[in-house]
Amino acid sequence: MIIRSLEDVSGTDRDVAGEGWRSRRILRRDDGMNFSLHWTEVAAGTEMELTYAHHLEANLCIEGEGEVVDLASNQVYGLRPGVMYALDKHDHHLVRATMTLKLVCVFWPALSGDERHDASGGYAASTVPTSG
Repeated sequence: MIIRSLEDVSGTDRDVAGEGWRSRRILRRDDGMNFSLHWTEVAAGTEMELTYAHHLEANLCIEGEGEVVDLASNQVYGLRPGVMYALDKHDHHLVRATMTLKLVCVFWPALSGDERHDASGGYAASTVPTSG
């Protein structure tokens, strides 16, 4: 059994940030779960264009407001507490935070935890096999 809190990962190598966002990787590949679990905050006013070609992702908004835009269809979906969106087709999308967003995110396959967005707004393919 794995028990871990946000306080446990804050300020460690599991606490990763970029321009307008911070992600605390509560579970990652080395935990052996085959998926990773993140507490992600997107600052108000931030827009991020993303495409995860090598990962599937689901996000549950637990605080804040914003929107996610499906860039293939230009469909705009509102984000507020209790709303989930899943990128089940490696969707090219835009996340826009009108108020600071707090999201619980799940990635499959699991991230190693030190990834940074590349030029396409995604992460490189995993090179280390997962266990389980």
